[in-house]
Amino acid sequence: MIYFLLVRLLKVAAGVVNTTPLDWRGNAAAVLESIAAAREQGVGVLCLPEMCLCGYGCEDAFLSPGVVQTAWEVLAEVAPACEGIVVSLGLPIPFRNALYNCAALVADGRLLGLAAKKFLAGDGIHYEPRWFKPWPREVVAELERDGGTWPLGDVYFEVGGVRIGFEICEDAWVAARPGGALALKGVDIILNPSASHFAFGKQEVRERYVLEGSRAFGVTYVYANLLGNEAGRVIYDGGALIATGGKMAAIGPRLTFDRWRLTTAVVDLDLTRMQQARLSSFQPDLEERPEERVEAPFRYPASALELAAPRRQAWELAEQHREEEFTRAVALGLFDYLRKSRSHGFVVSLSGGADSAAVAVLVALMVELSWQEQGPEELRARLAHVPGLDEATAPPQLVERLLTTLYQATRNSTQATREAARAVASAVGARHLELDVEPLVSGYVQLIEEALGRRLSWQSDDVALQNIQARVRAPAAWLVANLRNALLLATSNRSEAAVGYATMDGDTAGGLSPIAGIDKAFLRRWLGWMETSGPTGLRPVPELSAVTALPP
Repeated sequence: MIYFLLVRLLKVAAGVVNTTPLDWRGNAAAVLESIAAAREQGVGVLCLPEMCLCGYGCEDAFLSPGVVQTAWEVLAEVAPACEGIVVSLGLPIPFRNALYNCAALVADGRLLGLAAKKFLAGDGIHYEPRWFKPWPREVVAELERDGGTWPLGDVYFEVGGVRIGFEICEDAWVAARPGGALALKGVDIILNPSASHFAFGKQEVRERYVLEGSRAFGVTYVYANLLGNEAGRVIYDGGALIATGGKMAAIGPRLTFDRWRLTTAVVDLDLTRMQQARLSSFQPDLEERPEERVEAPFRYPASALELAAPRRQAWELAEQHREEEFTRAVALGLFDYLRKSRSHGFVVSLSGGADSAAVAVLVALMVELSWQEQGPEELRARLAHVPGLDEATAPPQLVERLLTTLYQATRNSTQATREAARAVASAVGARHLELDVEPLVSGYVQLIEEALGRRLSWQSDDVALQNIQARVRAPAAWLVANLRNALLLATSNRSEAAVGYATMDGDTAGGLSPIAGIDKAFLRRWLGWMETSGPTGLRPVPELSAVTALPP
């Protein structure tokens, strides 16, 4: 009870981290830096994202004994750095021949126990049931490893008189969310370490369940998401949210280029405790099972009252919010894929049409947004593997180093598409090449005519002749990409793939497809927006009129 009286104002933090699966040193460094920064800011409780030690996207590598063992070893290395602070750290934990998605709570450099995820994400792009088992409610086990024993499962913690529980990502998205049971146990803070992928409109849903959780459960709710293109096709927007008593206390920026970032708020524990007391419907669980509660002494750093002032980024308030989100999500995804694959740039085959123009513009936006946010020195440091960046003193010079575009003409190409491709390349600052591939098309057609013993014509062989023009362009694009140690970007969109208009080995050729999840109607609307206004804080690209004036 003495701790209850001493602790009233407490600074909590949500730490978003840009992780890479199996990048043990890189992930640990970002985690350690965020812990050190939180301690310097007087944070008492820090929530870090789901699977922050190993990376969420390990996929089948989760089932490797070496991965699970290394994650445990990294936890042991990081824990001593948590002196004077309470920190949640995510990692996979094996128990009785099954694997569980867990959040370890470390206080004052000592591991207290591990809460296990109860509801697994198994729909959409998520496949957690392939690797993990859901932990059953009201079950607590003892994990024995390296000569130590720790509580594991459906546990909550009483650290220095403050009760802390967990909803791990999907746990908060279900109807029977664990927060209800935690509220009955008098929990003060619910931590939600998440790996929630970016999707249009998803942030509004997150804010609703964070706010409602804090109100209905009478707690402070701390949500921390992963950030960036961790691996493969998934982009995490890194949203951080802190709500207390049904009111938002802090909102962190999304879709930033940071390695890690903290969002903090000072909360009044007495206020949330009395909020529960005022509710006539609140009936605390008076028959607690001792094994569910993990107790530890702790002295929290003193905190002064701070008025909650949750601020959204300017672009979040823009009328064209969907276009802003798309721009920043793809720009961040391209940036992370570039640096994590250690590629030296991108190659885009421009047709003069909307899709390839959009992909080239997105690369330029990646440079401008990262330059604006990180600054030239930090940006060069993040892309230190790319040679020749020191000479770039402005974003267009950096684009020229990172982006090569090609226009590959046949006898059926028009001057309008050639000029549109030139205009886009010039506007974004790309290094632009023009090739005549008609001899290649004619050569393939002649070979097949001789083999079949008949002439090919547009009347009888229309689709085949269209496709060979598209496909003959891919080898040159791949060759340029190989020569520049660059990533070839595919330019096919979702609408074309859905109706079968995309050409395999044509506009689908590439190692990365930035607009594969976007429909043509949105893409053309986005190009019009880029032509006239563009993202908040950046210039529009009026030269896109050469593209948007062409037929779809």
